[in-house]
Amino acid sequence: MKETCQLDVQVDKEQLDLEGETIESIDDIKLSRFIEINSLHLVTEYNPVTVIGLFNSKIKIHLLLMMNKASPEYEESMRRYQKAAKLFQGKILFILVDSHIKANEKVISFFKLKMSQLPALAIYQTLDDEWDTLPIEEVSVEHVQSFCDGFLKGKLLRENHESEEKTPKVEL
Repeated sequence: MKETCQLDVQVDKEQLDLEGETIESIDDIKLSRFIEINSLHLVTEYNPVTVIGLFNSKIKIHLLLMMNKASPEYEESMRRYQKAAKLFQGKILFILVDSHIKANEKVISFFKLKMSQLPALAIYQTLDDEWDTLPIEEVSVEHVQSFCDGFLKGKLLRENHESEEKTPKVEL
């Protein structure tokens, strides 16, 4: 008989299985982490309701896609962004910031981006306020994966990031 732990994820309508060697070595901490990570949306939209949960998440690296939800490219871009999110599930929290919403301009300016540079990706590590941005013409799984992998390896794309003043921590 094969032991399996199944989790029906209501937010993304997906069923995830924990099986094999993983299930044999699981303890309450690992099971809690599996449930917590997999019960999150693949992509969470940034808004006043979700912001508290985002900053209280155990996942301390956040990737923000800043784009206009009304743009013709939105649906295809989100499909690709969600696909990339699966690659980093449990490591990076994927967030959508709708640039069409006036209140979100504060988030965009925090990352020193202008509306003319959107769509863009911004990655942020909450523990040390380290961040980087990548204006993109098109959201692709490859762009997202490369940007995230680079950040995880300590590579920053921003020019002169070492001489740049640390951005003061502000509530977004």
